[in-house]
Amino acid sequence: MWKPRSVRQLIWGMSICGSLAVVVAVASGNYSHRPLLTLWDYLFSQEEQSSPKENTSPTLSLLPNGRPRLDPLPVAKEVWQCEVVVVGGSLGGVAAASQAMKSGARTCLIELTPWLGGQISSQGVSAIDESDTMIRLSNFSKSWNSFKELIEQQKFKLPSWVKQKQKLSVDDANSCWVGKLCFLPKVGEQAARQLLISSAKSASGSRWGTEIAFKGAQFDRTGKLITAIYAVKRIPRDRNYVPSGRLSEDLNSWYSWSSTDNYEKVPIRLEAPPGKRLMVIDATDTGELVAWARIPHRVGSESYTTTGEVNASLKDNPDCTQAFTFTFVLAIKDDRGVSRAVLSQYQPIFSRKEHRDHFDLIGFPMFEGRSFFKYRRIFSAKGNPRFEGNPSFGDMTLVNWFHGNNWNMMNPPLLMSEARLIQTGQYQNWMGGMSTSTLKHGEDRAFLFAEWLMEVQSNANAKFPLAYLIGKDSPMGTLSGLSMMPYFREGRRIIGRKAYGQTNFMVREQDIRKDMTGGRDFQPTAIGVTHYDVDIQGCMYRNWVQPWEAQSAGTTEDKVKPVVIPLESLIPQGVDNLLIGGKAIAVTHIVNGVTRIHQGEWSIGAAAGGTAGWILQQNQPKLTPAAIVPNKLMPKLHQYLKNQGLRFNWYKSR
Repeated sequence: MWKPRSVRQLIWGMSICGSLAVVVAVASGNYSHRPLLTLWDYLFSQEEQSSPKENTSPTLSLLPNGRPRLDPLPVAKEVWQCEVVVVGGSLGGVAAASQAMKSGARTCLIELTPWLGGQISSQGVSAIDESDTMIRLSNFSKSWNSFKELIEQQKFKLPSWVKQKQKLSVDDANSCWVGKLCFLPKVGEQAARQLLISSAKSASGSRWGTEIAFKGAQFDRTGKLITAIYAVKRIPRDRNYVPSGRLSEDLNSWYSWSSTDNYEKVPIRLEAPPGKRLMVIDATDTGELVAWARIPHRVGSESYTTTGEVNASLKDNPDCTQAFTFTFVLAIKDDRGVSRAVLSQYQPIFSRKEHRDHFDLIGFPMFEGRSFFKYRRIFSAKGNPRFEGNPSFGDMTLVNWFHGNNWNMMNPPLLMSEARLIQTGQYQNWMGGMSTSTLKHGEDRAFLFAEWLMEVQSNANAKFPLAYLIGKDSPMGTLSGLSMMPYFREGRRIIGRKAYGQTNFMVREQDIRKDMTGGRDFQPTAIGVTHYDVDIQGCMYRNWVQPWEAQSAGTTEDKVKPVVIPLESLIPQGVDNLLIGGKAIAVTHIVNGVTRIHQGEWSIGAAAGGTAGWILQQNQPKLTPAAIVPNKLMPKLHQYLKNQGLRFNWYKSR
């Protein structure tokens, strides 16, 4: 009989076995408290908000080098000169920029949202989830451990209602049980920014900016070298600007070249300093540069025919990326029903009943012991135990629950296909490559799950009143209380060059499973190592059409080998000065279920930044990432990465 070795394994096992429907009676009664009507009207209009109309263009205009033609392309008002450009301030992007700067390379980073850090900040997954095996063996790199220590040292101040007498550190208030480190999203941003400031001391002239959207790139005449990156910075006209937390409505205005009533826009060009080389790292969670430049990649689930993986589906389905999640925060706070009333006015596109059919706490208590509330508790007012007892007034929990605010329906898919990108003109004018209507559905799901949880709470334990934190009280830094960006578990994934017996290299299921044959040894070209469950939070169609998901691929970490990340998985086809610094590496849909977690993304980003910096140090104009292995330079790169505090090997015991 299978017995779970951790709570994470228990949750995984229960999700496989299925869950019982929870029927909740909607509380009724007179409501006598009126929050600010302007906030109500802004957040939750009675009328359904329509997605912005998309510019349609039926043709694809390419330059002679085969790359897309940007049209319009405004004259840059700012020119940033950098040896390494990191596109995307994700967790991997922050690691990449830090390591590149530590090498002495003048580095520039651009990030779409106001916060650096990706999943630990703007995506609201500020609860570090790690492999139990890696924890037991102390198999983390010095780089990753140092960053976690930096997070633990952060000081923060909470809203006045918490009655916090002085600033606390994360270490004072950290008490969750998903992992050993949970904290407020703003703290993640603080730590990411401090890390970059510290690292920049080694690389004069380095810079970074938030609220900057990637727009495209310039290539040389061969189409193999990126010579410049184009971006647009938005400057809020209101000095007290706070993001709305409605990405479905903000996306187009964030990416547009044109100034608006809310933002002044500044076109930017990022290029190499005179006489220097340029290295570029795509650290966006959805693979934006990869998609725009039409670099060979895959999206969604692959079939057995495509990958040869035992648990792959019978057909390829590019629509089927892992579920994404808009996260939010609930607090033990008596707001006299204000936030619940606000949520009750929200009008989703699909019915409340249809959304609620997917909600389930899968047997976990709301508050007692190993509870739902304490699972991702990001603030513990009294520092009470992670596993036993009850929470207390002022405690806050981050909600990222797979039987709750996950959005996994593909009607339509989140990531636009090449045909859709052509139709909407995004190769000429990149607007993020995502469906705004799908983002709206994800927002609906999150709002309604928050409402449902407060109803469950009122039935479960009235002495712990819940409030949904919005506006100035929201730790998410948004008016709506939702994360600025959804937690992207999976985006576009590159197809690597010829390596390890494959013409089109990808790390496959058999490479990471202990109970399968045919795995390859990537240690000779390793640049990172990670480990986790094969955690696939899959896809479905609203009308129950076969999704062609890898439904049987999920497994617990005891069946997973140490996952060695080879250099080849960071190197795309067709572009010689580009590396991947995040989730878009050359792995299959199944393997992404392991590599996407915090520590895995950090390892990938740090290795990309370290490798880019090392290449520039060699002062060999013709040395590219793809030339490292054939020129037998891996031993030198390995030594350099070790010196930078990175790890690519696995300790069997400590």
